[in-house]
This record gives sequence, C-alpha cells and structure tokens, in this order.
Amino acid sequence: MTEKRSQIFKWKELDVSWQKEDHSNTNGISTVLIHGFGANKYHWRKNQKFISKLTPSYSIDLIGFGESSQPQCRLNGEPKSKENFFYNFDNWAEQISDFSQVIVKQPVLLIGNSIGGVIALRAAHLLGKKCKGVILINCAQRLMDDKQLIKQSKFQKSIRPILKSVTKKRWLSKLLFKNAANQYFIKNVLKTAYPTGQNVDKELINLLYLPSQRSGASEAFHGFINIFNDYLAPDLMKNINIPVHMIWGEDDPWESVIEAKKWFHSISCIKSLKIISKAGHCPHDEAPDQVNPVLQRLIQQAT
Repeated sequence: MTEKRSQIFKWKELDVSWQKEDHSNTNGISTVLIHGFGANKYHWRKNQKFISKLTPSYSIDLIGFGESSQPQCRLNGEPKSKENFFYNFDNWAEQISDFSQVIVKQPVLLIGNSIGGVIALRAAHLLGKKCKGVILINCAQRLMDDKQLIKQSKFQKSIRPILKSVTKKRWLSKLLFKNAANQYFIKNVLKTAYPTGQNVDKELINLLYLPSQRSGASEAFHGFINIFNDYLAPDLMKNINIPVHMIWGEDDPWESVIEAKKWFHSISCIKSLKIISKAGHCPHDEAPDQVNPVLQRLIQQAT
C-alpha cells in the first residue's frame, strides 16, 4: 500500500493538520511523530518515508504550529472562551491521544523531539494500553520550570517573580516573536541547534519560517514562554509501564546529554540510550543516516 496525504482532523472546533505515509505491509501498530517547539510535521521530512516502510506513519502539527489552528492564548487564571486555548502539555497530549484513537485507530508508538517528547510521555498516560512505547529524541528537560528552581542560583531564584511578570505582557511577547520570525534569525538558531550544519538548507528554513508568518503564530509563543509549572519528563516516566527509548544528539546546546545519561541510569522504564556523535538538538533531521537505523531497530522491536 502506498499512501501520502495531508488532511484536517477537527478537534474541539480546531483544525489539526496531519500527514500519513504508508509503504508497509503491516497493520499491527502505527507510529505518530510529534515535533518540537516552533517546528511542525514536515520536520520529519527525512524520517517519515523511511519509517513508513516499516509501519504506517503519521506526522501531526500541534495546535499553534504548522498548518494547525493558532487560537488566542489563554494563560493560567485568565477566563476561558471558545476562541482561546491553554497552551500546555495536558492539552497538547490530549490532542495526540484523541488523534491516535479517532484517526489512527490502532496501537501506536509515539516518537517525540524536544517538547514533543514530554507530550508523547503525557499522551502515553492518556492512551494506556493503546500506546506500545515511546521514543524520545533530545527530550526537553524544561530547566525553567518552577520545580527546577532547586538547581538554580540564588540570583536566578530571586528574579523569577520578575520574569513571570514580564513574560505575561502580550505586547512584549509579540515584539520578541516578530524579531525572531525572520529567515536570518531562524538560520542562526539552526546553526546552533545543528552543530554540524548538515541539512540546514532553504527547505528547512522555510519549513520553520512560513508558519511563523500566519496571523496567530505568536500565540503559541506567548503561551509557551509562560509555562512555568508543568510536567517534567522524569516525573512522567515514574509510573509508566511501557518501554521508553532515547536518542540523543551529543552536542545539543540546550538539552544536556549528561542529564540524559542520568535518566538512563536511574529510570527503570528507559530501555536504551543511543547517543548520536556531533549532532545537536534535532539529530533526526541533522543526522538521519544515523538516526533512521536506530528507529528501524526500535520499531521492529515494538512490532
């Protein structure tokens, strides 16, 4: 069977954009690919077709990103309405869980990069037995969460109330987003995220740039920078009964491989850790020739 399509899943009066590829001969399990902050379903451009030879593969735009709806952000404590959305890990995970049950309709293996990893872990809790495993690719460690304050300096602790007050100002978040939503800035961020520079091309830059030009693009940014008390990956893995595997770019400038090693040695559900030499925050796109064979092995184990 050969299938590739982009469609819209209506979810809570919002549009969820998704794409499926299936070049496999199996119907036992599907993979759902969950992107990180600022990315979208096309960030799996160098993986999904490969994966689809093993299992039906779905990539999805989280609410606020890509071609999915970008509703107005509602911060904690603000009134709820039909027009706004609370950008947090519970809601994104519910999106993935509902998508898996309504559209995929079979057991899933969730694969997430960065915050997509945290979302995958939370969605696994919601899916229960319908989730057969999780693969974390440079999972977000969320160092700015309030629960991480114990690791911060006295100065960082002292300015936290000021930081929270400043990030709530919508005019400021819009200004910051506007300054960041240009091709030059995106290219420079990618040079940091992809230390080898491999696959940082016009396609990738436009992949991130074009959704940022949509009218509601700054809303998810406003919501995300105001997430100070939400799930941490290690906490989500404490009570999980499915195998979790980790793939990590060794030179990630934001998510330390040292911390990943600590997780591997201290959390029982984590069954493997594959470190990708010289790669950064998005090794699946920076070094797909190294990551895809690992994904193949893990998917074959799950099926």
